[in-house]
Amino acid sequence: MKLHNLKPAEGSTHSRRRIGRGPGSGLGGTSTRGHKGAKSRSGYKRKIGFEGGQMPLQRRVPKSGFKNINHREYFVVNLSKLQQLAEAKGWEKIGKEQLIEAGLTNGKQQVKILAKGELNAKIEVVANAFSKKAEEAIVAAGGKATKI
Repeated sequence: MKLHNLKPAEGSTHSRRRIGRGPGSGLGGTSTRGHKGAKSRSGYKRKIGFEGGQMPLQRRVPKSGFKNINHREYFVVNLSKLQQLAEAKGWEKIGKEQLIEAGLTNGKQQVKILAKGELNAKIEVVANAFSKKAEEAIVAAGGKATKI
């Protein structure tokens, strides 16, 4: 068997319909588009969301809510997690590079440190934001909290 001998299985391929090629083809005349109306004409393009004149769904459904354009989404790291990392890896400084290495963040997210858990290790923490209690806990443990 060679590549030039290969053929598709019997009945698996079909020739495409050639519409608009005269009455002898059986697909001439209106060329399967029916009679009159925008859809039968060339260049027809349906508007997105158009429902035949009925009020479209995106206009029927009431609008609600508000999206603040200044909202910042933070990736949250708790003090208990920082304590685990300091013990396991022996780090004295924890920043974005260390969090990426630990598999906690991808580096594109902004990081915020929260005060859940206990921190005993003396570490320097570098992050985008800190809660007040977290910052106090880091300083109380003898560490340093630095905002980027």
